[in-house]
Formats: sequence, structure tokens, C-alpha cells
Amino acid sequence: MKAIGKTVQDILTSLSEERIEPFNNLHDVIMQNLPKDFEAAISYGGLGYVIPHSVYPAGYHCKPIEPLPFAGIASQKNSINFYHMGIYSDPKLLEWFVSEYPKHSKQKLDMGKSCIRFKKLDQIPYKLIGQLMKKISAKKWISVYEMNIKK
Repeated sequence: MKAIGKTVQDILTSLSEERIEPFNNLHDVIMQNLPKDFEAAISYGGLGYVIPHSVYPAGYHCKPIEPLPFAGIASQKNSINFYHMGIYSDPKLLEWFVSEYPKHSKQKLDMGKSCIRFKKLDQIPYKLIGQLMKKISAKKWISVYEMNIKK
């Protein structure tokens, strides 16, 4: 589902009434814990957390005009989804996240490779998401990204 709006603020204010508070809370927790050299931006039509061209001029290899993506959030039909490329690319980080999740939410973890779906909006583990965001620096993400695209 493509976000409505052309700016981060547009996305944050264009949500349905029941989604606006949890979505904005998730965005706020991400921003409060986002390491240096990442920023919120429109990324592939949605709300993303990226390494901007000013830090990584090459951009994303699939579409160099786009900044290097790292994480994102989206309001989908049945859930708010959180995307994090670190848990996709680092098995130890994924293991940590999966083991910590039950300590922060009563809901069963519903996830794909990099996507965590929150269907119960009152069960979003904000503190855990904040901890996860701090686990990878921009420098580390660039290193992991470059190592994987050279394979």
C-alpha cells in the first residue's frame, strides 16, 4: 500500500483515526533512537529511514536516485508494518529480536524476512523497536550493504 503524501509530515497526518496515534508513536520512537547519519525520508513512496546521499552518495544500487534504505513503516490494510533490513541481513540480530519480542508483547510475532506486522495496535513493542534501531550504525549498515551487493 503506497503512503498518501509527498512528505514525511503528509504521511504522518494522513492516516485513519485509529492508526494515527500508534503510527506516529512508532515513528517518534524510531526517530528518538535513530543513529547518526540516518534520517526520515520518503523512500519508495513510503516512510523510510535512510542514509541520505550526503552521507552515501552512491545511493541504492537498484535505483541510485534513491537514498540507501534501512528501515520503514507502513500502514497496510490489516496492520502497521515495520521493516528493518538489519534483521534481514544479520542472523544474530534476528535471533536477538525474536528472543526479546515475547518480553515486550503478548501478541505472537508475525514477521517475514524484514517485515514485522502489528495487527493489534495496542501491542506494538515501542521500547523493543527503539532498542533495535540503536543496534546498527550508519557506517556498519553501509559496510553490510556493500559486502552483500558485491557478492
